[in-house]
Amino acid sequence: MYKIKKIEGKAKRAEFVTVHGTIQTPVFMNVGTAAAIKGAVSTMDLQEIGTQVELSNTYHLHVRPGDDVVKAMGGLHKFMVWDKPILTDSGGFQVFSLAGLRKIKEEGVYFHSHVDGRKIFMGPEESMQIQSNLASTIAMAFDECPSSVASREYVQASVERTTRWLVRCKNEMERLNSLPDTINKHQLLFGINQGAVYEDIRIAHAQEISKLDLDGYAVGGLAVGETHEEMYRILDAVVPHLPQNKPTYLMGVGTPANILEAVDRGIDFFDCVYPGRNGRHGHVYTANGKLNLFNEKFKLDEKPIEEGCQCPACRHYSRAYIRHLLKAGEMLGMRLCVLHNLYFYNHLMEEIRNALDAGCYKEFKEQKLSQMEKTS
Repeated sequence: MYKIKKIEGKAKRAEFVTVHGTIQTPVFMNVGTAAAIKGAVSTMDLQEIGTQVELSNTYHLHVRPGDDVVKAMGGLHKFMVWDKPILTDSGGFQVFSLAGLRKIKEEGVYFHSHVDGRKIFMGPEESMQIQSNLASTIAMAFDECPSSVASREYVQASVERTTRWLVRCKNEMERLNSLPDTINKHQLLFGINQGAVYEDIRIAHAQEISKLDLDGYAVGGLAVGETHEEMYRILDAVVPHLPQNKPTYLMGVGTPANILEAVDRGIDFFDCVYPGRNGRHGHVYTANGKLNLFNEKFKLDEKPIEEGCQCPACRHYSRAYIRHLLKAGEMLGMRLCVLHNLYFYNHLMEEIRNALDAGCYKEFKEQKLSQMEKTS
């Protein structure tokens, strides 16, 4: 159940009740592709840094260890030791990124595993079955993510097929949720809006999938090469045509600035690999922009990554020490940077929710954006 608590312009402040707990939105989902956050971050750490939702990937877990293994272990929550909501991506984006290894047909996609090269088939039913075995809180519909530079004709045909696939996903999810051996019989389904950078295709698709009355709706196929301005243009066009009374998820986005802008356009679910990936390379977020801890100027810096930050790294360690760990190739350096970045994102979302609660989001957004323009 999704309940809007406050609206400011197009921005929504809501809560989403699920079988694994209530999600306060806007929310950033911490990405643990293979059922773990890269950088040696445990689910106990996720609890400590204020994570509300963990995101894992259907394709990766199907390839390794196998969704049958996860089901035999009692589902992803039990396997990972995580009692809060989990969203599983459908595998569609991975199929998109495996462009040289795949063949798309009406029944689904034939492709080769990136791990051992074995041939795999995944269609709407298979994606739903895998996600049902994983027993995630929210399952994503299986779709094709066309390139942002694909021709109009290709995108139109792709979107029509994605709509047909979505109906098959919905029917299969209903069937799976009714089976006696299904671990999570309350699994939710989010549909995905596609259409590359063609506003009219996006809008028509949003209107069509809205008729299916799903549990939530995502905007996919952005942040894959188009400019930030193009992304905002598409959001301005498409979000008003998705149900306001359902969660709206912008997939794979983004930077703190992207999040602030997208919240203003009605988005309330986000995920992105940036905080983890940047952290593993010594790039850390602060209220005043990003820092590169490999820089020589931090060699004797006794300050924490960010003054006043309550993350595990900033409460205990100096920039100089973390820089030393990174330069020495010690895993702890990577871990501390990832923890800080995820805490930063989770805390930013908390600040966004507080600003919406107080009715001052516009001022908050402008202040944050002007602060974040610095980088060192």
